Amino acid sequence: MKIGIIGSGHIGGTLTRRLCALGHDVTVTNSRGPQSLTDLAAETGATAGTLEETVQGAELVIVAVPVRAVPDLPAALFDGKLVVDADNYYPERDGDIPELLDRSLSSSRWTAEHLKGAQVVKVFNTIRAPHLMDNGRPAGAPDRIALPVAGDDSAAKRVVMELVDELGFDPVDGGTLDGSWRQQPGTPVYGADRDADGVRQGLAEARP
Repeated sequence: MKIGIIGSGHIGGTLTRRLCALGHDVTVTNSRGPQSLTDLAAETGATAGTLEETVQGAELVIVAVPVRAVPDLPAALFDGKLVVDADNYYPERDGDIPELLDRSLSSSRWTAEHLKGAQVVKVFNTIRAPHLMDNGRPAGAPDRIALPVAGDDSAAKRVVMELVDELGFDPVDGGTLDGSWRQQPGTPVYGADRDADGVRQGLAEARP
């Protein structure tokens, strides 16, 4: 696939490395500009691009930036795109966002409202970057970690779940974007590296 990745930090950088190694055509961007990504591009074979270059040609766009940066993304650029939201809201980093502080919206619903016209799917927010890098396992392995995948569009979710499987993790249907609070920080599945049954159990046990 042609994949665009916005953000080159822990999760964005890790996904750049993993997806390039799997043979995907990856373009990566960050807030500091393509020149800051020379080393990552040389290491992985990814293309360092502007935001526009990263999004426009992509079949799938991964957003891995601080939540506070989401409103700065030009919504029109994402119209019609499949967007993977790998973000988490951390008030100490992102500041006070009332709808997220009082949990009246899931962070992914909040992101989707900023990127109207995109099909947003939530995943990769529950796993630590080193585990995402090193702990992928073949299908059927007894120690395979599962990742919850939430979204409103079943076709978009299916594409993302296939990518999760290719990366070496069991995709578990996490329901809708409104229900994706069940995989946010502070819930049983967050950072827990559970298997598929454990993720299903953790999602069911989550409390607002």
